[in-house]
Amino acid sequence: MSDAPKDPPEPPEDTHMRDDSTTDRPEANLVHFNPWRDFNDAAPMLDPFGDEPDPAQIASFMEVVFGYCDGLIPVRSFIDKGQGIDGRPHNIWISADETAPEKMATFAHWAAREGAAVYVIPGTVTESGQAKAADVARMQAVVVDIDSGDIAAKRAHLERHLGPPTMVVESGGITPEGQHKAHVWWKLTEPAEGDDIRRLCRLRGDIAAKVGGDMHFRSAHQPIRVAGSVYYKNNLKTLVRIVEMNAGLERDLDEFAEAVADMPPAPGVNLTPDFATPDKPAVEDVLVTPVREGGADDWSRFEGASAAIGHFIRLVHEGRLSKSEGWEAICGYNAAMLRPQWPVERLKRESERLWARHVERHGPPLVRLDSAAPVPDEMPSFTLGQLLDDQSPMPADLIGPRVLTPGGLLVLGGAPKVGKSDLLISWLVHMAAGVPFLGFTPPRPLRIFYLQAEIQYHYLRERMQQIGLPAELIAAARDNLVVTPKLKMLLDAEGSARVAAAIRVAFPDDALDILCIDPIRNLFDGGPDGGGENDNAAMMFFLKDRVEVLRDHVNPDCGLILVHHTKKLSKHQVKEDPFLALSGASALRGFYTTGLILHRPDEEASERKLEIELRNGPALKPKLVDKVNGAWVEVNPMNERLVRAEQGAKFDAERDRKGEVIVDILHREARSGRMYTMTLFAEAFENKSGLSGQTSIRERLNVLTTKGIVKFVKGNAASDLGLASDRSKYGYLCVEHMELATGEEATDPETGEVTPVHVRVFPSHYKCPQTGAVLPVENPAVWVYPEGGEA
Repeated sequence: MSDAPKDPPEPPEDTHMRDDSTTDRPEANLVHFNPWRDFNDAAPMLDPFGDEPDPAQIASFMEVVFGYCDGLIPVRSFIDKGQGIDGRPHNIWISADETAPEKMATFAHWAAREGAAVYVIPGTVTESGQAKAADVARMQAVVVDIDSGDIAAKRAHLERHLGPPTMVVESGGITPEGQHKAHVWWKLTEPAEGDDIRRLCRLRGDIAAKVGGDMHFRSAHQPIRVAGSVYYKNNLKTLVRIVEMNAGLERDLDEFAEAVADMPPAPGVNLTPDFATPDKPAVEDVLVTPVREGGADDWSRFEGASAAIGHFIRLVHEGRLSKSEGWEAICGYNAAMLRPQWPVERLKRESERLWARHVERHGPPLVRLDSAAPVPDEMPSFTLGQLLDDQSPMPADLIGPRVLTPGGLLVLGGAPKVGKSDLLISWLVHMAAGVPFLGFTPPRPLRIFYLQAEIQYHYLRERMQQIGLPAELIAAARDNLVVTPKLKMLLDAEGSARVAAAIRVAFPDDALDILCIDPIRNLFDGGPDGGGENDNAAMMFFLKDRVEVLRDHVNPDCGLILVHHTKKLSKHQVKEDPFLALSGASALRGFYTTGLILHRPDEEASERKLEIELRNGPALKPKLVDKVNGAWVEVNPMNERLVRAEQGAKFDAERDRKGEVIVDILHREARSGRMYTMTLFAEAFENKSGLSGQTSIRERLNVLTTKGIVKFVKGNAASDLGLASDRSKYGYLCVEHMELATGEEATDPETGEVTPVHVRVFPSHYKCPQTGAVLPVENPAVWVYPEGGEA
């Protein structure tokens, strides 16, 4: 607080909050205040040129800061500088009870007449004359003094991460940019005592460090202006004013401490203290200088830990330390120099935050990408009871149901040209748009980086432009899916750094959700021994030291999708265990969380089967998929023949052939002037043109008429064609584009050529596919196929 007394040294060096029984200064320099004895308690005269103390605001301030506290409130007044007058400080102690607001208002009025500011230590002590940090017995509110920079932006940052404050006070000062300096308060649900007071003061220091506030509030005995009192400074007189009050808003100390620990620094705030100034030691001294809590030293534990962590992170980033060595050094500083030391979880969070900030400023590590953020080497373990009692919600799937979980690894395998890349592109577009695909569901539009190394740029853009998906889906995925053309690189240390940099450029503001590598073979780095993808040791090196390290570098929770080729296996082997087909299977299969294999059960059919293996969820049935009209769809597996599939396919083809033969015969016979009823046709063409007996022919005709491929001409329509009246149920058979010879001939006047005359045959009736009834055709000129028929 630039306009308040700065972090006063504790007695005996300073006696600004001590009575005459504890000071060596002359008694005349200290005044004990009794509002009923020492001052004129007549109504104060109003100053028409300035503000007067506001008893209502004083009462609100006292309730937030002292409402739950017992004991005595240390109060101080002194002449603000810049008025051209001198005065001595006045210290009083008032009881933290129902009379406190009235007494504070009386003292504020007296101080206003004297041109003096009014301060309190925001905590209570047990005896009059006490004012040291160690004397503070109770504190019930956390405060941060924002006295520089963009005050409004800092307040917004605090509210976004710590929640709305109980009270905001404009202290009276104004920054060079014209903004009002502010005190932001959060009231606790109960007073802090003992060790919790030191914890509260540590929170005040951490908040101030993260928003560029006044660091003097690390100390419990730091005084602060009273809201409702009058500010005098540099010829400015104004009210210390409450500008926001949420009287019922209180915070639990434990929950608030977690929020403070998770809060990132405000934009533009550098948490690394400037140890290059003359009054600060060099970083080498920081590493060997103990730091105690409560602001007892030249800098806080937060500043010391940040400086030490930053030093070791620079060494890791430059490759001079490995990540395990860096973490060991950080833990060593924590154990040896911080009194008491930080919890490991807090140390880890701060290390990861500073690492991310360092990489953002200086780019990927210059030597090794595997020098990731230092992490603890302790092996996590849990008792059965802990696992049974943990009822916290499960993390949301990146692709449900459990197909790709946060931090998971999915491998999509398939033989060359089976369509896995085409399937993958459609899948990724759907995920980037937040739309389900083949039953796989994203929770929202996902940010995806597709590192593909097979298709060159011009053919890649052609494929993307020809993708058969709805325009609205493409529009939703435009900015969320980033694709590389064919790359000539390996995913080694240098290549990983290039990929990490490209991902940061593609998604500068938000974390990546999915990193897809297609295919493994074209980017594979087998490590120092140069093993191939069929070498299990080389595959494990690639997965652990390249792929996972790259993922941890960009976002530890992002999902990985790897596309891989399969070995040649017999159909029986694929049927027994399709995942054995993956190259390097024994290492890869033991590493992934989800495996997908795309293969053709029948090489003559277009359908593919997608086999699914999950580790993080219940088993999923295989999916039968096909590409129809440019879009991948799931085929109902109930339509798949399970027994004697090859023989059944031959029977299907034979039935289709017979149907085509029947239609062709009806066409040819009509052009020769002959039309048939169903019975006549079966009798006339039994065992001819590759057809079977009458029964088989009639069965095929029944199927063709039900599908609308064959219709009928009967009644007047038959008579109009010169056909004999027929009393059968159906009449004469008719097919699309049928022409009937009339028996007449026409002569071409120019060539003299004689040709038979044909008339177009239109159906008059059709067979209803639902009831089998013969119904009139609505428009004979338009051939309509019922739903499910063939065009």
